[in-house]
Amino acid sequence: MDKVIKTGVLSFGMSGSLFHCPFLNLHAKFELTAIVERSVKKAKKIYPTIISYNTVDELLAQPDIELVVVNTPSSTHFEFAMKALKSKKHVLVEKPFTVTSAEAKGLYEEARRQSCFIMPFQNRRYDSDFLSVKSVVDSGKLGQLIEVHLRYDRYIYNISNNLNKESNRPGNGVLYNLGPHLVDAALALFGEPKAWSKVIQKKRPNTQVDDYAHIHLAYENGLQVFLTTSLLVALEQPAFVLHGTKGSYIKYRSDVQEKQLQSGVAPNSPSFGVELPSYEGELVTMEDELANVERIPSVKGSYFNVFDAVYKTLRTKASFPVTEHQIIKQIEILES
Repeated sequence: MDKVIKTGVLSFGMSGSLFHCPFLNLHAKFELTAIVERSVKKAKKIYPTIISYNTVDELLAQPDIELVVVNTPSSTHFEFAMKALKSKKHVLVEKPFTVTSAEAKGLYEEARRQSCFIMPFQNRRYDSDFLSVKSVVDSGKLGQLIEVHLRYDRYIYNISNNLNKESNRPGNGVLYNLGPHLVDAALALFGEPKAWSKVIQKKRPNTQVDDYAHIHLAYENGLQVFLTTSLLVALEQPAFVLHGTKGSYIKYRSDVQEKQLQSGVAPNSPSFGVELPSYEGELVTMEDELANVERIPSVKGSYFNVFDAVYKTLRTKASFPVTEHQIIKQIEILES
């Protein structure tokens, strides 16, 4: 049997406490070995067996750590991922993978030099809503896709005191915070566009970072894809709107995993990742000018699948679902 993958996590903020540590702790093929906590030692109280380091360098010096999760502020991803690779560690990098495509290319080149793997953490590929949309697209029921709208919205009017998000630093703002989810979804569903354009705006009073972004992707076959993210949407909009030659499909953003994790539901609970029936997407297909309306049951989501993929990549050298080409194209679109 292959040995478990001893893993170090570089931060215990929201992503570390919700999206990484609970899964690494419960996954049979991983060991949550160490974490970096520069001030308050919160993780140690929840996971008593882990080692809590004060600095990234201390964690990287631990020889038995095989995988490092880089989930620090966006502007530090390149620096810490590069340090981890030079320390002969495999690396899982939170979004945004890097701020520039040149940095992304540099990390993949270094990974090859070190015979290590570097992998983007795009957990939203395993959201119930995205998986449900993918099932409809793959079914062919919409015919040839003509127009697609993907949204990721919140309402956050007041400027927070979190300098890691609100200050004018590379990689901050809604484009790099929520935009990677949208661009990755488009690339995963429809492939690489032939052209794109972008609008970025700052609308909140005194904001230093963008709080609205819109990207238009144009494809060779005529498909038009519109990606929008905003921090000033008070009335929820459908997150997925797809129109094709044979019908339309609408789905609200409804994955329950983040809320369940915040409320203390364990990732191995039977109810984890199961959406309520009321969140089913609506598919309308046309035949002889007659409309057929279907409620499409939601696919169960699970972020365990991210770590399953990491394990397969490290132990069997299987291709990671988010490819090098896709992540570089994503950053090229974001930075353009």
